[in-house]
Amino acid sequence: MNIAVIGTGYVGLVTGTCFAEMGNRVICVDNDANKISLLQNGKIPIYEPGLEEMVKRNAAEGRLIFSTDLKDAVEKSLLLFIAVGTPPDEDGSADLKYVLGVAHDIARYMNEYKIIVDKSTVPVGTADLVKKEISHILSQQNLEYEFDVVSNPEFLKEGAAIEDFMKPDRVVVGVDNVRVGELMKVLYAPFNRTSDRVILMSIRSAEMTKYAANAMLATKISFMNEISRLCEALEADVSEVRNGIGSDTRIGYKFIYPGVGYGGSCFPKDVKALIHMAKKAGLEPLVMNAVEAVNESQKRVLVTKVVSHYGKTLQDKLFAIWGLAFKPQTDDMREAPSIVVIEELLSLGARVNVFDPVAMAEARRRFGDNPAISYSKNEYEALEGSDALLLITEWHQFRYPDFKLMKELLKHPVIFDGRNQYNPAQVRELGFTYYGIGRI
Repeated sequence: MNIAVIGTGYVGLVTGTCFAEMGNRVICVDNDANKISLLQNGKIPIYEPGLEEMVKRNAAEGRLIFSTDLKDAVEKSLLLFIAVGTPPDEDGSADLKYVLGVAHDIARYMNEYKIIVDKSTVPVGTADLVKKEISHILSQQNLEYEFDVVSNPEFLKEGAAIEDFMKPDRVVVGVDNVRVGELMKVLYAPFNRTSDRVILMSIRSAEMTKYAANAMLATKISFMNEISRLCEALEADVSEVRNGIGSDTRIGYKFIYPGVGYGGSCFPKDVKALIHMAKKAGLEPLVMNAVEAVNESQKRVLVTKVVSHYGKTLQDKLFAIWGLAFKPQTDDMREAPSIVVIEELLSLGARVNVFDPVAMAEARRRFGDNPAISYSKNEYEALEGSDALLLITEWHQFRYPDFKLMKELLKHPVIFDGRNQYNPAQVRELGFTYYGIGRI
């Protein structure tokens, strides 16, 4: 099929590349000329394992084209995927100006029947707004081209997006006519060779499914973080509790690891948007309010432990920070707990040595040349002369470090483990003072 993907951010680039991998002809369009130039030269503006190789292969074989020419892409394509950003507005609602701006431009350039697919995460009712905008612009031009609007939300995990797209758990497709639903099934058939995982539903249900899925996962995280606090207060071990409840197949082990809160481009934004949608509908989202409140306070729990250990003033203290990205296998620092931790430490007079395997450039962009922040070449350099280690992101290389070397490099052998990566008894036996999340 001939496909255009408008927006070459995380979702758009992965979507366009994976469709090209299955033999489709894809034009990825963006109004950022610098980004398109990078992509045309085989350089990837985001970190995602396996993506660079796939982009280069499909571009070399002519199936994947990067362009700033939206008119050309619209005219040549049947399926037009909208994959632009929907940043949160001040009230928590999703800002739809980019989505509706693309819809406006698509209508200007339409030359025949088109299927417009909302791939961006958008509030319930957005497809109706897209349809209304396109109809309005066509009417202004005295044009009567037919078109359909589809909701096809993405469920990609950063760090595993290629795997998620190529071997999906499900493909949610919201349509209002059978013909388009069958065509979307054909499009996704190569990704569903062993079983049909395309789930057809109404457009509004598809839009809601994306938010409900992310909100459910965020709820599990916040619930477990609240349980971790209760475990500390009652001298129970949250890791043992997690094993106990995770063995229940109704609950499972995924997303019940306590830590320093969730971050990233999806959960925080989508929870806020869901809260806004509920209030707009005249409902009070009690659970979602609590999920967000727990998460915001959980980002500060590690600093609370630091203050409890050292006192309220951290003047002249130096802390090593391991992990800056909101999760492993990405350089994304949007809403990352590390930002809150570092800012809190600095506000109390401390300095930090920071290290992350892939997010150092992003950290420099966010924090700049702050004299209280030193950017280390590796995890062990960050420890040199530091009063303690704060582990924020659970990268694999942090799981089994050289504890003997760590003890030699640290000024004091103190670990604040924000992801419960280490066995408390073992590290204490090695001479470390250890603080975890909900551990005894």
